Amino acid sequence: MQADRRSDTTLISSRIGLGTWSIGGSMWGGTDQADAVKTIRTALEAGITLVDTAPAYGFGRAEELVGRAIAEHGARERVVIATKAGLAWRAGILYRDASPGRIAADVEHSLRRLKTDYIDIYQLHWPDPGVELQRTAAAMRVLYERGTVRAIGISNASPLEIQTFRTAAPLHVVQSPYNLFERGIERDVLPYVERHGLSVIASGALCRGLLSGRMRPDTTFSGDDLRQADPKFQPRRYRQYLRAVAALDRFAHDRYGKTVLALALRWLLDRGISIVLWGARKPEQLAPIDEVFGWRLNRAGRETIDRLLMATITDPVGPEFMAPLARPTAAA
Repeated sequence: MQADRRSDTTLISSRIGLGTWSIGGSMWGGTDQADAVKTIRTALEAGITLVDTAPAYGFGRAEELVGRAIAEHGARERVVIATKAGLAWRAGILYRDASPGRIAADVEHSLRRLKTDYIDIYQLHWPDPGVELQRTAAAMRVLYERGTVRAIGISNASPLEIQTFRTAAPLHVVQSPYNLFERGIERDVLPYVERHGLSVIASGALCRGLLSGRMRPDTTFSGDDLRQADPKFQPRRYRQYLRAVAALDRFAHDRYGKTVLALALRWLLDRGISIVLWGARKPEQLAPIDEVFGWRLNRAGRETIDRLLMATITDPVGPEFMAPLARPTAAA
């Protein structure tokens, strides 16, 4: 599997990483913990070396499962653990808290759950409007200087927020939602990171499963599954996105002999994204990983994809619905 070296660090990662939001269960209709551990171990055995997680994923459960799986797999030094800080929860509701005190508490809890004494990439999960970004960045810089974290990242941030953060701490990685259907960062974030030589982690590569090719008109979501509130999964838009997936799947088969899933991941890699997160929940979902490598999309292929999307999706919508609430109390 291809590797990518983090900017200004010695960290090297596979270009496909495992995303663990859905493995945490919360907002995804629950999780099977045995399946989750098997999925993480299967990813590591398949050559995926980066696992991205966060305390907010299942209120700590995802980190615990990642820690358990890596301990069972062994070779911690060959795994890049990326986790996050700056979200808290109250009565099961997530809100932003990127105060220095919260950052200090989050890292200790994450180290314990992950069964490790250092974190490879530590990311601010969401900028907190109640806390000056320089204060948050300074708190993360302290952890970097101590060696508790080996690289610093920020996610879900605008170019102005990224630049502000960089005035108070070194920044190595920017993580943003990015996929064939959600391309807002092409307007601002991608040009900024390309100018400044920052590495990019693309989250949501399969757009909550839409680009897996498994969704059908009668697919339903139960419990607390966030797709019940996702505008893309509401009837009118859902039909448009399913038509787009069908068209992309036909194109992938006819032109490349691939699936829409492989096409979606390959498109991101060929866009120059450093690391693409694949949010598999079961070991068998990782089986197509070899289909992603050994070929490329040329310019004509990318242009055909754009035409298919324009013809099928007349009412596009981004990932903004996922933004957590601002903190309900004053900043610490």
